[in-house]
Amino acid sequence: MVNKLLEGIHLIQKLTIYKVWNILLLKLSYFISAITKKDIHWGKPFALSIEPTTSCNLRCPECPSGLRSFTRPTGSIEFDFYKSIIDQCKSFLSYLILYFQGEPFLNRNFFDLVSYASKNGIYTVTSTNAHFLDEDNAKKTILSGLDKIIISLDGTDQEAYESYRIGGNYKKVVSGIQKLVYWKEKLDKHKPLIILQFLIMKTNQHQLRDIEKLSLELKVDQLSIKTAQVYDLKKGSLIIPDNEKMSRYKKMNGSYVIKNKLENKCWRMWSSSVMTWDGKMVPCCFDKDAKYIYGNLNENRFSEIWNNKNHTLFRKNIQSSRKIIDICQNCTEGSNIWAN
Repeated sequence: MVNKLLEGIHLIQKLTIYKVWNILLLKLSYFISAITKKDIHWGKPFALSIEPTTSCNLRCPECPSGLRSFTRPTGSIEFDFYKSIIDQCKSFLSYLILYFQGEPFLNRNFFDLVSYASKNGIYTVTSTNAHFLDEDNAKKTILSGLDKIIISLDGTDQEAYESYRIGGNYKKVVSGIQKLVYWKEKLDKHKPLIILQFLIMKTNQHQLRDIEKLSLELKVDQLSIKTAQVYDLKKGSLIIPDNEKMSRYKKMNGSYVIKNKLENKCWRMWSSSVMTWDGKMVPCCFDKDAKYIYGNLNENRFSEIWNNKNHTLFRKNIQSSRKIIDICQNCTEGSNIWAN
């Protein structure tokens, strides 16, 4: 609770009167649309995910980056292009996630990406597998202005960890976390909030108490227990926990289905969007292969793409029948799963 409060304080410090007004417009238009079933959308997104890179050092079996299974181009965002996007959005953008697919620290300009957004009054977040948090990078992370860092550690020993994070080194991740905590304390900084994320799977479900203990020993700010996502719902996956309470799925007629009711509404479509490294704007983080493209920021300005016909049509389809949209069929938006 204390860390949630601290996160809220850090975010509020980034807000301006215009940003607050923009969030209120988004909330109001979303609720009116949910009631009337009409596509009403005021304001600009208060949150945006920008993809630093699609490259990754690991081979996680349920990740397109790990599987090298993208049909879209792979690469890393260039700083000048990124800067132009931030300049277009900084007046209304409150929350920036520097992550989509890939390992963010593999972008050679990663710290510049963080610093530029932070200097422009935007709350910045990233997610990492922590294999590149050596002494120098740990210190740079603290000094960059990053507000929150999510570190994936799906096991409390090498065997459990590497069963999913294929090619990963458990001790290197732990060492990276320790270095980050050390420099945060040494430099007497309150940021970034360090979140230890544990994806609960069949291979590590027995380690829940161990990860709680480890998070205290490492002195991270928060432990986040999340459910694992799989893509072949008919076949399922060996990573789905035996205990259905620990999973975002349930078995029905020999196949797996998500527990979420998939109501015909989605706050994400009103409040945020995702941009790939090469400028494609897509609905959300579930569109990993950029199938539903609103537009390209290499060709049009952000204001021209936001609320264009492609964006409007996707929102209308959500309101009509969300469950027929393939990327929505595996989405936890609005879910009440305990661990999600």
